[in-house]
Amino acid sequence: MLINFFRAIVLYIIVLIVMRLMGKREIGQLQPFELAIAIMIADLASIPMTETGVPISNGIVPIIGLLVMHLIISTINLKSIRIREIICGKPRILIYRGKIDEVALKKERFTLNELQERLRDKDVFNIGDVEYAILETSGQITVIEKPNKRKTIPEDFGIMPDYEGVPYDLVVDGKIMDQNLKKIGRDYNWLKKEVKKFGFKPEEALLVTFDGKGQIFCQKKEKKGK
Repeated sequence: MLINFFRAIVLYIIVLIVMRLMGKREIGQLQPFELAIAIMIADLASIPMTETGVPISNGIVPIIGLLVMHLIISTINLKSIRIREIICGKPRILIYRGKIDEVALKKERFTLNELQERLRDKDVFNIGDVEYAILETSGQITVIEKPNKRKTIPEDFGIMPDYEGVPYDLVVDGKIMDQNLKKIGRDYNWLKKEVKKFGFKPEEALLVTFDGKGQIFCQKKEKKGK
């Protein structure tokens, strides 16, 4: 039992490292070859994890081999558009200028109900509001609504909003984010002074953020036991 426990930990660490090296895609955005590799890795890891008679290397070596294969295919994809199309496929337009392309639906084995369901996922409930719907190689659908149905933006009214920038976490659960302080050109003394306005020290804060407008959000950690 103890052997299975340690084998599971080792294989988990190996799989975690391999998946981390494969990139940061979400599961729904994996290309077909990436999904195939992910499934095979899970299968290879499960056998030596439960079968103590199987050497753990029987799982680790093939998993590393799949990682190498993934890196090779990814490199080829970056260098060759033609090979990329063969391996990953090409995006296909399902709705073109407001008209559903029946031929494209059949080629992709997409039903109208599936198309409507995917549109609802994009908060589009009337298929008549769609100008273009593109099925991406990852299986996701990109929707471009008709001009009169799109959500308005400040530019439509000739308004230029103030620059907002990216908010920075300066304190997270009492830990000072020194790198973020440097990025905004501030130091600990400035942070201490600003947090003191809220009645406590930076080390007592649950979260302190600083946005592009210079606004600070600050919340104190609750005391244990409360």
